[in-house]
Amino acid sequence: MLEDNTQTFVDSAGSPQVCLSQAQGGRRPFAHQIQQISLTTYAIRNTITGVMNESAIKKPPAGLAVFALVGPSFVWAAEYIGSGEVIVATRTGAILGTTVLWAIVSGVFLKFWIGMSGARYTVCTGEGMIDMFDRMPGPSHWAVWIVLVAQFATAAISIGALATAAGVFVNSLLPAGFIVGVSSAVSSFISHLPLEKLHVTAEQIYRAFPSLCGWLVTFLAVGIVWSGIFNVLKIVMSILVLIIVLGVLYVAAFVFPGFSEFLKSLCPSVPHVPEWAVELEGVSSNPWKEILPLLGWAAGGFASQVWYTYWVLGAGYGAAAGRGYGKAADVSMLKNMSRDAAEKIKGWCRVLYVDSTLAMVMGIVVTSAFLIAGAGILRPAQIAPQGPQVAIELSNLFSSRWGHVGGFLFLLSGTAALISTQIGQLAGWPRLLADSVRICIPAFNKKFAWKTQFRLFLLFFVCTNMIMVFCFKEKPVLLVQIAAILDGLLLTPFQALWVAVGLFVVMPKMLSKEAAEVLKPSRLFAVGLIIAFLVFGYFCVFQIPSALFGG
Repeated sequence: MLEDNTQTFVDSAGSPQVCLSQAQGGRRPFAHQIQQISLTTYAIRNTITGVMNESAIKKPPAGLAVFALVGPSFVWAAEYIGSGEVIVATRTGAILGTTVLWAIVSGVFLKFWIGMSGARYTVCTGEGMIDMFDRMPGPSHWAVWIVLVAQFATAAISIGALATAAGVFVNSLLPAGFIVGVSSAVSSFISHLPLEKLHVTAEQIYRAFPSLCGWLVTFLAVGIVWSGIFNVLKIVMSILVLIIVLGVLYVAAFVFPGFSEFLKSLCPSVPHVPEWAVELEGVSSNPWKEILPLLGWAAGGFASQVWYTYWVLGAGYGAAAGRGYGKAADVSMLKNMSRDAAEKIKGWCRVLYVDSTLAMVMGIVVTSAFLIAGAGILRPAQIAPQGPQVAIELSNLFSSRWGHVGGFLFLLSGTAALISTQIGQLAGWPRLLADSVRICIPAFNKKFAWKTQFRLFLLFFVCTNMIMVFCFKEKPVLLVQIAAILDGLLLTPFQALWVAVGLFVVMPKMLSKEAAEVLKPSRLFAVGLIIAFLVFGYFCVFQIPSALFGG
């Protein structure tokens, strides 16, 4: 009797393929071969005629099994828990105290609606947020052109800001003796090279060590994201999130202000900047200069919400199963989606809700913990971290309060947060820009495959990183604040509006009538997106100009 080795699988385009194989020592019966040929012909006919390939959509998990498949949330949270939390939140807590905790909660909560709504569109259609923007009513590609121009400049600044801050924190974790030894060894090695004009002293290398650490973090991040494989990214980011949460919660627990003060801080209020802070370099009497960066990078900026759709694509939720990156949805197939397929996708939407809610909770808890730590330790000491010694200042203060363990844990969690964000940004921004170029500049897309474009942008950011780290190593806080406003606030109101149009206007037209009925989004999504548009629009129109150009 012959063993049946026939296998059916789904290729990268989401089409079912049949693998005909032979058992050792025999051949298949002719009728069996005809049956397999018929299956293959059926799959090809469905692809040509536009019939939805529903076999690629897996059955969604139920109950506690949902938690076994969460993953995009860890990448999303690990990516957006970075300099906005470690530096901006800690500094804002030191200057304004816990009274601005409302800014963290509202910022993360409103961006949660943008990210989750965009990801829901991805689960239902199988395409990312950039392709959704390309379907906005109006002139061809107008929304994507705005994203491409704005995000290209923002990406270089933001990634450089992260590398600069990460370099400072990594440098502070290393023993001084180790840095001195390495500096001397490198200087000695360079002196033996046959280059007469190249003379680098150990002291010069020692002073440049934070920059070298920033470059090292960049190369590490590039090595992790180069393959483009989601599972590798998920594992690394999950480990870093665990380190972040354990470290910062340990620190914040000792200075928790109490529940009554905690509840008061959730009510919106804008406190005055204390006199001791105004006298410090880099601190303005305008409190919005501290609050806006906190709002901007709470739950990440514009790009973070786009990237979440990439992590959902990588995880294969719903219609994203087997599709991969760099492709628009196949509308002809979506038009033929059956009710059964739509019901399965609806189940995956529930998985998405759990996943994104988990990311929201992690973001609020960790960012609040950094702010509380700054308010409880730095504010009584009247210190607002600003220059290249930001990490060392924080470490010394925390160490003086709880000994070496407390200071080390804060630095470790801060370093993990900055490195994880750098990995997430180098995984996300090249994807965002590669998608934007694919849509706006078709000639470039025809010349280079999508993965090649992704890697070209990745290498470009390596070069800009090295420049930014070297030029701004003395001002990591300023660079982070600028990046937070540019990426976190300027395009966010438009993003909320575009996602609402995509979810409620564009998506129903892409689906079959049956599928559109099943996958119709709740009105809660519209409410959340409209509120996000109004709130972030207010900050962009009324607060950013005064914060950037006022007193």
